[in-house]
Amino acid sequence: MKLLDHLEEWLIAALIAAATLLIFVAVVHRYMSGLNTPMQDWLLSLNLSWAQELCIYMFVWMAKFGAAYGVRSGIHVGVDVLVNRLDQRHHALFIYIALFAGALFTGIVGTLGGTFVWEIAHTDQTSPDMEIPIWWVYLAIPCGSYLMCFRFLQVAWHFWRSGELPKHDHAHVEGLEDELKGQPT
Repeated sequence: MKLLDHLEEWLIAALIAAATLLIFVAVVHRYMSGLNTPMQDWLLSLNLSWAQELCIYMFVWMAKFGAAYGVRSGIHVGVDVLVNRLDQRHHALFIYIALFAGALFTGIVGTLGGTFVWEIAHTDQTSPDMEIPIWWVYLAIPCGSYLMCFRFLQVAWHFWRSGELPKHDHAHVEGLEDELKGQPT
């Protein structure tokens, strides 16, 4: 289970790094192709028109995994004003209702997305620039939705065992306490 604890962070970090590097290379390529240098003909022979399309697809995948990360860490959008005003017994009941409703919804979206991917996988549709099967792109929907469903159930299980929900502290910087311990006051 430890591998899954930070799956979203690793995937998002890898996708951001790859997208940043790819866009950097594409921009440098575009700039250098416009200069009158001995390398200009070679640079013009390179086709990087697919770079923008790939980055868009990477950001779609990042958004789906980012939503799952938000559920796990407690930063996903939630409307809990009324739930927080309830007494303790009703408070817990409505938290379970909300978590299981989130799991149900994302499970349904994952299933519908999986059905769509299955149907589109049996066509010849490809992406415009990269010419990869378009179902590779749409696979982000069931993968991200099922991961989000799993995270809702994981949060519900944690709430059942500890009575606590994940809470994101915007002011907290991880590792800062260790740095501050070594500093004179």
